[in-house]
Amino acid sequence: MPDIADTVIRDPVCGMTVDPEAGKPGLEHDGHVYHFCHDGCRSRFRADPDAYIEAKDPVCGMTVNRATARHVTKHAGQPIYFCSARCQDRFVAAPDDYSADRTAPEPMPEGMLYTCPMHPEIVQDGPGECPICGMALEPTMPSAGSGPNPELVDFRRRLWFGAPLALAVMVLEMGGMLGLPTADWLGHGTVRWLQFLLATPVVVWVARPFFKRGWSSIVTGNLNMWTLIAIGTGAAYGFSLVSLLLPGIFPDSLQDDHGPPLYFEASAVILILVLVGQVMELTARDRTGDAIRALMDLAPKTARRVTDTGEEDVPLDALRRDDRLRVRPGEAVPVDGTVVEGRSSVDESMLTGEPIPVEKTVGDPVTGGTLNKTGSFVMKAGAVGADTVLSRIVAMVAQAQRSRAPIQALADKVAGYFVPAVIVAAVAAFVAWMAFGPPPPLGYAVVAAVSVLIIACPCALGLATPMSIMVATGRGAQAGVLIRDAEALERFAAVDVLVLDKTGTLTQGRPSLTDVVALQDHDEDHILALAAALERGSEHPLAEAILGAAESRGVAHLTAADFDAVTGKGVRGVIDGQSTALGNAGLMTDLGIDPAPAQARLDEFQDAGKTAMFLASDGKLIGIVAVSDQIKETAAVAIRALQEAGLKIVMATGDSQRTAEAVGRELGIDEIRANVSPEDKAALIADFQAEGRAVAMAGDGVNDAPALAKADVGIAMGTGADVAVESAGVTLVRGDLRAIVRARRLAHATMRNIRQNLFFAFVYNAAGVPVAAGILFPVFGVLLSPMVAAAAMSLSSVSVIGNSLRLRRLEL
Repeated sequence: MPDIADTVIRDPVCGMTVDPEAGKPGLEHDGHVYHFCHDGCRSRFRADPDAYIEAKDPVCGMTVNRATARHVTKHAGQPIYFCSARCQDRFVAAPDDYSADRTAPEPMPEGMLYTCPMHPEIVQDGPGECPICGMALEPTMPSAGSGPNPELVDFRRRLWFGAPLALAVMVLEMGGMLGLPTADWLGHGTVRWLQFLLATPVVVWVARPFFKRGWSSIVTGNLNMWTLIAIGTGAAYGFSLVSLLLPGIFPDSLQDDHGPPLYFEASAVILILVLVGQVMELTARDRTGDAIRALMDLAPKTARRVTDTGEEDVPLDALRRDDRLRVRPGEAVPVDGTVVEGRSSVDESMLTGEPIPVEKTVGDPVTGGTLNKTGSFVMKAGAVGADTVLSRIVAMVAQAQRSRAPIQALADKVAGYFVPAVIVAAVAAFVAWMAFGPPPPLGYAVVAAVSVLIIACPCALGLATPMSIMVATGRGAQAGVLIRDAEALERFAAVDVLVLDKTGTLTQGRPSLTDVVALQDHDEDHILALAAALERGSEHPLAEAILGAAESRGVAHLTAADFDAVTGKGVRGVIDGQSTALGNAGLMTDLGIDPAPAQARLDEFQDAGKTAMFLASDGKLIGIVAVSDQIKETAAVAIRALQEAGLKIVMATGDSQRTAEAVGRELGIDEIRANVSPEDKAALIADFQAEGRAVAMAGDGVNDAPALAKADVGIAMGTGADVAVESAGVTLVRGDLRAIVRARRLAHATMRNIRQNLFFAFVYNAAGVPVAAGILFPVFGVLLSPMVAAAAMSLSSVSVIGNSLRLRRLEL
């Protein structure tokens, strides 16, 4: 094994690069030191180090050191390691060719239900296809080791195969316009047959799922977008096939020297464009599984069970209620339960969002997925399996994420009326030309019917929403706003209530020293030096704030002897021969010191939302230090701008009522909810929604994930937890609340743009149908050829694309 110090240093669990100088001390195993990006990865490595030391290159099969690998990429939410850049490039180009073993989905749990992403009312016991629209059913709850969506893998493979064929057909058909006289080089007859040979695999195999869905929509009577795609592209292909094989049935006026026109290019290209849109949608939906997996990864894979005969590591699913479990420093709590032996401080930020660990002693509850910090304790298991708080959070996120944007249903709703009208118009045109048309009537009838179907083909309809979303997301990214999907934009445009988390959203998310008060004859620097000396023996976040301030101010470096951390009260030690203590009023009372003379000042700090501590030396009260999670500089400006935009601002936090009210007063927030749990936040949002309000939720912690998913639109701070980002529809890259104002402006503009696109998509086609049917022929002798119909269809697509590109110039 190479020396880690001589090469790239990676977290062997998640694959992220690590700076050993900036992080915590490394963990030694088998003579080597490993470094980690956070305590969660450290605990996972400690539980099973052999699982994270080496990995297999999926391309060449070589063994790679995870902690020193120079070439790493992410696939299906997991790090993949390579021996060289060449292997990495080959994998990235075609991951499905190499990742079968790596990303194969685990068997789904027994009893798993499957549902349709477009029709959530369809639920069945196993995988299959939706009887309404033909789409592949998806599990209602992803598993922790589930791989990529099988339908996404299939569609990507079809796209890689079909796109070059469609491009080749287009070049053959439009070569003359592009300066490539392919017909002159190969001969017109050869070009016509080549178009047939190239387009047929696209129509027959690549687009098979689309035609299957179109057929299902016809059989079930649920006419939708797939009906139009199947009829339009099928008509274009069928007309071209007849033109190629039976050119003599067409009138001379519709033929040139080489025969009737072909539309193989139109059918192939339209189908590939629709396939691109489907891949984009499936990719976005597949990311929702990453949020579930991120939540599941908070819980360890094993737990250390204490029995009468000793201790043993067992899988998490083997635990039962009342089992006694040992939780060591740096490990995640495996399940919900109660401490029965020992004491420690536990980081519960996944639940409360608060950065300060909570002291736990005998009788205190602990929650699965929270992180044990310093001490070791034994707990009795309470809720296990699906009954734990973490499992309930996972279930809430999964349920809230199974939704579709209403704007996407608009196209299908209109198509329900549009498709029958188009079919009737095509049939009527065919019958009318057969009965009253000039000879040969069949040729004119086919031309009219096919022209109607081609001009009504919903190419623009398929582009209307994706084009606007693509341009809007790019424009939003330039302004520091990442948009997940169309649903987020549509819902955000209608939001009238904004619920904000406090820590990490309104505040910096990390404590810092704000005040030092010197009593009697001491000065502030001396008070800070004494406090820092005591806190050097502590791993508490408050200690980090005090030590950081002492270092930045350059105060004297003192040393404390006989250090003792008093659980729930503070710390004490001996400095320069004098007994010194830093803590709350309870600690002062235990030491026989009356805190009353400084209690008023302490209350003043607490009313301002700060955590204040007394400092005593030699039996006397000599000072106070106050620490606070500072409010972001831009928060007040953002709150005012959002209120001026008509939003009601509500702050929901797991912090105390006093701290929450202090922050709320300073920012002018409309409504304050304190001491709320993750489930309480989701319930609060549900209450607003029951009143008919549209609710957005902004947060940055794991504890915010259920509320972010429950809200009409979730807004995550980009500096927050990965699961919060995955559960949100909008992510603010720099965590600046002013970006919410920009996101709202973008949402309004995008929805207006989408509606305009839908107008172009439908009106162009609807207006062209009568002309294609031959309404102008009796007066002007003009019969719209399928070529002109295809041009009109393309014009609607060009209009949609051009209109969407206007969003690039939007001022945010």
